[in-house]
Amino acid sequence: MNSAGGLIGFWIIALLTLHAANLGETNYNFLNEPNVPFPPARPTVRNLAAICHCGQGRPRYLASFFPSSGASHFRRRGSAINRLESWYSLCCSGQVAHSSSQILCCARQAAKGDARWMCFNSELPNPNYYPVPDYTAPKVPLEPGFTFNPYAC
Repeated sequence: MNSAGGLIGFWIIALLTLHAANLGETNYNFLNEPNVPFPPARPTVRNLAAICHCGQGRPRYLASFFPSSGASHFRRRGSAINRLESWYSLCCSGQVAHSSSQILCCARQAAKGDARWMCFNSELPNPNYYPVPDYTAPKVPLEPGFTFNPYAC
């Protein structure tokens, strides 16, 4: 009987582990809503290196991340984060901005102005732009709609 009890215990633990594992599907919070951490933090001297060097380690929110119906609020959040990450990659690439002060200025312009920072200064889920461990963002096209103005720095 001991070996049968051990085998049953093994299967229970295995099933619980698989149930709790993140298998690349949509993560939901306690209200059963997709987990899209928002708002993003303001680019600063302190988090600029992480913005530029850890971008592929931060989530992107493709259509498959969301349930087929509802969640439009979370889809808009995901789209905003995807757009911002795309524009950050442009700023950090060296194609439009060259010095660190220009890259910071570009990242701030990508985040669309000072008015939004009032909202973005409280309850930030990832103010340092840390990457998600063992995550690599999928390839997404560059989002249109952003042009860096070096004279606005």
